[in-house]
Amino acid sequence: MIRRAALRLLSSLVVVWLVLTTTFLIHHALPSDPARAVAGPQARPADVDRIRQRLGLDRSLATQYVAFFRRLVHFGPSQLAPKDPDHGSCSPLGRVHLDLGMSFQKRKPVAKLIAERLPRTALLAVAAVSLQVLVGAAAGILAATRRGKLLDHGVIGLTLLGVSTPTFISGLLLQYWLAYRWKLLPLDGWGRTTAEHAACLVLPALTLGVFGASYYARFVRDEMLVQLQQDYVRTARAKGLQPWRILVLHALRNAVMPLVTVVGMDLGALLGGAIVTEKLFRWPGLGALSVDAVIERDGPVVMGIVLVTTLTVIASNLLVDLLYAAIDPRLRSRQALSSR
Repeated sequence: MIRRAALRLLSSLVVVWLVLTTTFLIHHALPSDPARAVAGPQARPADVDRIRQRLGLDRSLATQYVAFFRRLVHFGPSQLAPKDPDHGSCSPLGRVHLDLGMSFQKRKPVAKLIAERLPRTALLAVAAVSLQVLVGAAAGILAATRRGKLLDHGVIGLTLLGVSTPTFISGLLLQYWLAYRWKLLPLDGWGRTTAEHAACLVLPALTLGVFGASYYARFVRDEMLVQLQQDYVRTARAKGLQPWRILVLHALRNAVMPLVTVVGMDLGALLGGAIVTEKLFRWPGLGALSVDAVIERDGPVVMGIVLVTTLTVIASNLLVDLLYAAIDPRLRSRQALSSR
């Protein structure tokens, strides 16, 4: 088990390095000039050159690449002095420092910007995925138990409409009816109090939930139909078990295994930022920050968001593996045998 965990950690580090390297090269291959974006279109060439030197963009690509990874994780004092020039953009975790650099446009440490935005994106992601799973799984189970009947056809039709509708269309419809016409919820934004935060969360979570729940409903329906045709279900029926026990304790438990994988991947992706939804509802999360960073050619912010997104996807995959072992006892038996 230790060997397996070490190999998993090593492969994760390789994935992070490959993703960051690819992003670094693509970002520097773009024809636009970050120094010009910072200085503005009316700035003099001398001012642009001075900003380029201050940002370190006048150095070679290899030098910038090595400098990024050298400062990404390094050792330093556990207590930073105010306005320390050597660690001004660091986030100390004891003596281990995480340094994602300084934002070109906002002139703030990237780690601080991400720390401000990540909880809001995480809140939106958890709310959206919870809605997707609860509504989608319930609709899929009902459709599977009423196969070929009116309820089944209704669920299939609604889920096809939900999957086919882009999130910005469903978001605009929800804004028009629930916020503009009926005045039930805020149109967009984040709010100032906890109650306002909760009210502002509803529309973007519903927008993501409509699409995800539609996909999950079709997915769960198909998986449940397969499981309900298996021999163990027919055996359970022959033994006289109650229908709800057969459905929940037997069929659903086996159908949920593939769903766990999909949910884990979706949660990891949403933690990286739901770009369209966050921009539409002016939700101050990582998605909106990433769009602004790409438009403004703010390289440190782009690299920081890519790093966070990669780590969340890796963590989600690890969580899925752990849930597999918790749900399916056969996997625990295989792991025990392989460790002997």
